Amino acid sequence: MSRKSCSDGERGFTLIEALVALAIIAAVLSSIGAVIGTTVRGTRAIDSRLSLSGAAETVLASLPARNALQVGRQTGELAGHRWRIDVAPINAAAADAPPSRFVPMAINMRMQGPGGAQIQVTTVRLVPKGGE
Repeated sequence: MSRKSCSDGERGFTLIEALVALAIIAAVLSSIGAVIGTTVRGTRAIDSRLSLSGAAETVLASLPARNALQVGRQTGELAGHRWRIDVAPINAAAADAPPSRFVPMAINMRMQGPGGAQIQVTTVRLVPKGGE
């Protein structure tokens, strides 16, 4: 009856095999960490954009009615978001166009969030001539 010794290399792992396995695990975990970090940054950017667009919608909705809209610049702040609105008439009069009761006004809004992200919204409103 012969007995095998544990030193013949059939059982267990060598030190090199264990180190290789640890290196592979470390590489996999670091790549998973990088993916998680990228996902978190993307989520924060989306949250910032949603916050900016919601604040921009609120400011645009609070503009005066079109017959009370004034040419010029307005500035303000809403929940940490700084905004600026420029209202200017659009020179859209063509020689062959029929006369209109309305003047198109360009409304350009720039908004900056607390983190520095910015959004710009441009729209047009038709304002009655002579403030009718």
